[in-house]
Amino acid sequence: MWTPQLNELNQPMYLLIADALEQDINNGSLQRGDRLPTLRELAKALDVTPGTISRAYSEAQRRGLVQGEVGRGTYVLKRNVLQSHIITPAQSIPPTHPEILDLSIIKPHGEALEYWLRDALVNLAKSTDFERALDYAPDGGHPLHREAGAQWLRHSLPDAQWQQVVITSGAQHGLMVAISALTNSGDLILCESLCYPGIISVAHSLERQLRGVAMDEEGIIPEALREICTRDKPAMLVCVATCQNPTTATMSHKRREQIAALAEEFDFIILDDDIYGFLATDPSIKPLSAFAPDRSVYLTSLSKSVMPALRVGYLYSPPKMLSRLSSMVRSSVWMASPLTAQLASNVITEGLDHKLIRIQRHEAAVRQAIAAEIFSGLQIKAQPNSYHLWLTLPKPWSSDEFALLARANGVLILSESQFQAEHSDTTSNSVRIVLMSPTSHDELRFALTQLASLINTPDPRRFY
Repeated sequence: MWTPQLNELNQPMYLLIADALEQDINNGSLQRGDRLPTLRELAKALDVTPGTISRAYSEAQRRGLVQGEVGRGTYVLKRNVLQSHIITPAQSIPPTHPEILDLSIIKPHGEALEYWLRDALVNLAKSTDFERALDYAPDGGHPLHREAGAQWLRHSLPDAQWQQVVITSGAQHGLMVAISALTNSGDLILCESLCYPGIISVAHSLERQLRGVAMDEEGIIPEALREICTRDKPAMLVCVATCQNPTTATMSHKRREQIAALAEEFDFIILDDDIYGFLATDPSIKPLSAFAPDRSVYLTSLSKSVMPALRVGYLYSPPKMLSRLSSMVRSSVWMASPLTAQLASNVITEGLDHKLIRIQRHEAAVRQAIAAEIFSGLQIKAQPNSYHLWLTLPKPWSSDEFALLARANGVLILSESQFQAEHSDTTSNSVRIVLMSPTSHDELRFALTQLASLINTPDPRRFY
């Protein structure tokens, strides 16, 4: 079993492990196709938590060193593509640009955030609410923080009541809380066949079975969902009905009705992950959970609309599930940070959330227009205000090959294989490209032009 040699403990453990992995790949100790130890095996060998190993492997995957495959493990990738055959487009990158342009993480554009949040932090420190933010909070969160959460939820759920709100430490924590509290070990969890990797990691770490449901332009196909439910008994469906990650698929009113009807018929819970609901082009379409309110939990947060560091999430639940959700928050982190919850409450009650949403929606629309111009003639899926797009590569590209070559040329994106809920032997040919991270439109144009030039490279197989 490969075990890293860790010498100077001068940085976080996960980075030491990732650095050691890169060193062993470069010196030939690890070869392409070598299978790495499981999270638990390596965690036991190094006397750390499996979460630390998971973070190290994620960092290694971000660097293009390894590829994780659900159900099969983590494998070493070939490195020579990262060392040679670098293609330089006609436009040269200005010296002020970073070495790597990261188009892999979905987050709001940061230019407006510091200006607005600096004032919010100063106001919090001066307010009479500051003392409350320093104390323990009751189960589910302080009532005033939950009321602010309900106010945020009323963007999508007009009748939201604070008593049915549970505060979490962000949407990822909310996902873990809901799955832990409302399902049991070994239960079958369904999601989109291409889904947010956080769903995969949570389901497997909690020892749930995860199965992907076939998708079309609107997301989950009702007939495919029915077929699975007829054959097996799912406990929960985790679904992103608006600006789905990674495909940007958005369900119509009718599709949401159909999915909710199947939940009623086959008696499973819907976890409605509506973190991108604020980007919807048709605000009159209700969230998926609104079509089956007695068996749905609505999940959202402020990290995508306001600021990544504002790690506050909100679960909205029917009364019969509230105690289980609150208990799981207590078991996992005891309570979401009251200090962060108070800052989020101030942002919401002062109307700052509306301002930031308008800024982000406008910025996303401008960047989508830039991408549509540069990728003209290519097959892309996007929403007018979405933070990312889904690009299908022309033959003979595969998504893994292209993502590796893009990184070698200074642009970080994610391949389709990283979003597969279940391992597939079929060659994937799509990539997710995030548009909001570059600091300027010029920087974004450069990154997208770089990608477009690579796509048009004749016979890409010669690089491998």
